[in-house]
Amino acid sequence: MDALDLARWQFAITTVYHFLFVPITIGMSAIVAGFHTAWVRTHNPQMYRLTKFFGKLFVINFALGLVTGIVQEFQFGMNWSDYSRFVGDIFGAPLAFEALLTFFLESTFLGLWIFGWGRIPEKLHAATMWLVHIGTVMSAYFILAANSFMQNPVGFTFNEKTNRAELTDFVAVLTNKVQLVTFPHVITAAYMTGGAVVMAVALWHLRRPMVGANAPMYRSAARVGAVITLVASLGVIVTGDLQGKVMTEVQPMKMAAAEGLYENQTRAPFSILSIGPLDGSKATRIIEVPGLLSFLGHGSFDAEVKGINPVRDEYQAQFSQGKFTQDATTAYTPNIPTTYWTFRLMMGLGFVGLAIALLVLWGTRKGAAENQLAPKWWHWAAIAAPFMPLFANSFGWIFTEVGRQPWIVHNLMTVQNAVSPRVSAAEVAVSMVIYTLLYAALAVVEVKLFLKYVRLGAEAIPDPDHDADAARDDADAPLAYAY
Repeated sequence: MDALDLARWQFAITTVYHFLFVPITIGMSAIVAGFHTAWVRTHNPQMYRLTKFFGKLFVINFALGLVTGIVQEFQFGMNWSDYSRFVGDIFGAPLAFEALLTFFLESTFLGLWIFGWGRIPEKLHAATMWLVHIGTVMSAYFILAANSFMQNPVGFTFNEKTNRAELTDFVAVLTNKVQLVTFPHVITAAYMTGGAVVMAVALWHLRRPMVGANAPMYRSAARVGAVITLVASLGVIVTGDLQGKVMTEVQPMKMAAAEGLYENQTRAPFSILSIGPLDGSKATRIIEVPGLLSFLGHGSFDAEVKGINPVRDEYQAQFSQGKFTQDATTAYTPNIPTTYWTFRLMMGLGFVGLAIALLVLWGTRKGAAENQLAPKWWHWAAIAAPFMPLFANSFGWIFTEVGRQPWIVHNLMTVQNAVSPRVSAAEVAVSMVIYTLLYAALAVVEVKLFLKYVRLGAEAIPDPDHDADAARDDADAPLAYAY
């Protein structure tokens, strides 16, 4: 493989890995804040224990997400210098806001939350976790604004003297039509993921023989996680439908590739599965729903959806001589099998997560017998619950980025023109191996820490005011936080 292929693989590995932590961080920060608020309002010891328990799991995940996210920005200068030079003025602005504003908001108030037990007023202490959550949401907004510019560039002008895109309207970048539908879709998916993690951990404890008197507490947590997963999944469906229509408007090739539709078609169908090559020749559609692709793209079952071949021909005629695109041999089509299957895996796993949430709510309803559901069911639901929305998130982003190919900035710059021209394949390979080994080591740390504290469960605290009393007794003790 050449430097371009390796650079793409490196960015894909680090990005997908990093995004395993992001939705959990966003979703769990809201749930921990909710548990903490419930404790402040009711002083129910169960809420106190759940706050501390899931707060520890959140902090572990937050720390790993922070470490893996830092690597992302290095790559723009290392492997994608031509891209950085071309759109750095635009792409850098929202990333600067994310780093200088939201990251400091998150880190400052997370520190106050960790060390503030018994040291600051209860309501103010609970508010610090809400501010952490607001910070994670704002961080997502700015990062998604940068990505949405790559999907649908707005708010810029091209300077022919410098051969660079220059920012002219930052508000337009922040209110990009792609951004306005992508942001709620990503956030609701994050809530779905966070709820699934809480639901899974609580289910795992419910099936343990020694759960005993803690069963009502974990049952309550499982139901909270299931309700959040269910409600958020409905939000994902609604926002995903809106996103599909905007995507069809600005990136018709991506919607055509999502179905492997090669020619324009009215009342275009959507297939659940296909057998055979997705090259427009021999693929056999299975469980095909007539008109559904037209509805997903245009809101009407009778609308016409553009096919891969006509869109490709339009791109070749329009961009083959462009300064920042390739020559007439550029295909202007993404990898169709990858786009086709990741689109279905994204939706399919999301629906499985929704179904698990419904089953958990049924199995933990009031009056249901403790042994109504077989232990194996609880075990597999606990294992599967968080992976369904988590992997759905990952496949969704793979679909989003692969479906945009060969563009790195849609209709402006191709990936091939964005890579660093003087970085060799060997140099990229070395950095990729280092990052991969580092991430593997971090994965071991993350999984061990996370599972360790999941097994320990919610700590038994006889006196809910324990932290406040300890702080008053030793107000001058140094602040410390360790696992």
